[in-house]
Amino acid sequence: MQNKNLQKYVSEVIGTYILVFVGTASVATALYIGVLMGIFQVAILWGIGLALAIYATAPHSGAHLNPAITLALYFLRKNDMDIFQVFGYIASQLVGAILAGISVLIIFGPFINRFEILNKITRGGEGSELTASAFGEYFPNPDVLPHESGAELVNAFHALGVEAFGTAILAFVIFMSLDPKSALHKTSGLAPIIIGLTLTLLISLFGSITQAGWNPARDFGPRLVAFFAGWEKIAIPGPHGGFWIYILGPINGVKDPNQSKYGRFNCMDPEPRNT
Repeated sequence: MQNKNLQKYVSEVIGTYILVFVGTASVATALYIGVLMGIFQVAILWGIGLALAIYATAPHSGAHLNPAITLALYFLRKNDMDIFQVFGYIASQLVGAILAGISVLIIFGPFINRFEILNKITRGGEGSELTASAFGEYFPNPDVLPHESGAELVNAFHALGVEAFGTAILAFVIFMSLDPKSALHKTSGLAPIIIGLTLTLLISLFGSITQAGWNPARDFGPRLVAFFAGWEKIAIPGPHGGFWIYILGPINGVKDPNQSKYGRFNCMDPEPRNT
């Protein structure tokens, strides 16, 4: 049993690493180098990263890759997952996200330094959320609106609602993907692609508002790396202490999955039981 759990945890580390590395590297490429132009190009890379991560890890761990999804599945099917496994999954996802953040920091470090010099940005100082935004999310998106001018447009509760709403849509598609009555289930081999495209859609729609996190590990892991890399209070707690929004927002979006039409189906469970 312990070996089986270890395999699942390693799978979650690898899957979350793939997702977060591909996604944050795409943001870093767009922000620091300027090769990718427009939010859609970044969004499609996030979607590809998610699809690849699901294909790679679904047979081994169920490809949760997201603490919010893990918690939702726990409350749906407590007989299949105990609280210790929940902590194991979430810890594994956080480790994968941290490793991805470290990788991005190492690979793009010279470009970050160059960007800061050219734009006269002091890491950890006012306005440096722009350079930190490749790691954690900020509202409003500092690459679209400077925080000072955008604060009146997007406050904390607005951002919290957007994060919950987007996560709810993503979770709905995930739960739908293995509903035996769903057309998506009948093409289950395409489910990771559909889920990835859903992520692409949501980032394209809401990325300019909150940077579209939908995943506490995806945000907090790289954000922790940014904190120790010199962004400090800009990373945690963030401008106006807003880092908690990217933890509570996604969890709030899936807090009562039993009320969902598709809530009783665990689309990411490698060992589903009969219902």
